[in-house]
Amino acid sequence: MNEFVETLLEMKWHEPKSSYDVVIIGGGGHGLATAYYLATQHGITNVAVIEANYIGSGNSGRNTTIIRANYGIPESVRFYQHSLELYAGLEDETGCWIMHATKGLLWIAHTETGMRAERARAIINTACGAETHAVGPQEIKQICPQIDLTGNGRYPVLGASYHVGAATARHDRVVWAYAQGAMQRGVTVLQHTKVTGLIRDGERVVGVETDRGPISAGIVMSSVGGNVTKIAAHADVRLPVRTHALQAFVTNAYAPGFSGIISDSELSCYVSQTPRGQMLIGAEFEPQPSYSMQSTFNSLASCAKKITNCLPFLRDLRVLRQWTGICDVSADFSPIMGFTGVDGFVISTGWGTWGFKGIPAGGEQMAQLIATGKTPDLIAPFALDRFARDHAMADLGSAGTR
Repeated sequence: MNEFVETLLEMKWHEPKSSYDVVIIGGGGHGLATAYYLATQHGITNVAVIEANYIGSGNSGRNTTIIRANYGIPESVRFYQHSLELYAGLEDETGCWIMHATKGLLWIAHTETGMRAERARAIINTACGAETHAVGPQEIKQICPQIDLTGNGRYPVLGASYHVGAATARHDRVVWAYAQGAMQRGVTVLQHTKVTGLIRDGERVVGVETDRGPISAGIVMSSVGGNVTKIAAHADVRLPVRTHALQAFVTNAYAPGFSGIISDSELSCYVSQTPRGQMLIGAEFEPQPSYSMQSTFNSLASCAKKITNCLPFLRDLRVLRQWTGICDVSADFSPIMGFTGVDGFVISTGWGTWGFKGIPAGGEQMAQLIATGKTPDLIAPFALDRFARDHAMADLGSAGTR
């Protein structure tokens, strides 16, 4: 046993009941965080989180663990900065070690157009509370000595934005921390239970159908990853969401000393070092919509070729493991949170490739919405009806790899 295996969890499993105040579909980070904050901040514990597999088995366990707030529009910067700050205090709050580490993030640019975008990012980030600076090649070299500023002679590094507060945390430990905290306060977590439909009373959603029988609920929340459009369809809700595969991989261990996070939106790749010393590398999601979790050699080869242009030491490392998640990407590349227009049914979706970093804030804000019946100001811009109102939160350039 070592520090990467959690042995001190105190999960309190409960038998399912026929009725709850709140039923949350999806036992990933967002579903469990919502249940946790309902219990801790609002005293609502008659809650069930229903997971078709085991908790954290979906995208919460298939991401690249980066936490950042350096987005391109004020609404997103404020939301993710709040989430970044909640992450920073999560270990003290829950008593669980999530391996949180502040590292800083360099967002590399290779063209003058790219540099203009990064200078603008730095200005808007700092104005909205997320400290970010525009830096030149020599400053980049000081922050990350391993980088090749010539870009292998093909992609010279002209500069970057440097997001000081960016961090990482171990994904499964985040899931366990929220699950343990919620369950200790009386929340029911049902694993290996598939939701097959929604129960309607007229126009209102009043529960869920599962493969273990019906469950009544005052409020039903969908925090499903991948099959969200299918769940929403049971409530006659059409979502502007497409699901895409996202692949990543890790190498064998590299000597300690690569402390930061490197992201390159022009080459569409990013890299950080895990607590084990492995180099964790990812790229953009697959352009073709898909529910497949099959990893491909083409994706691995393409990503490896791009990332080694700027970090040549990676050529000497070996690929240990490759995996694929599926991510729900909204039409404007921003999340969708809140009411759906159907009474009794709320939703948290459209997280794309950036759902992990939004877990604390997303859970906290959705818990407040459910408890009070009012949309918190922080997530009001991300309501589903923004598309009907033509108020899209378009932030394509801040998706990290798109």
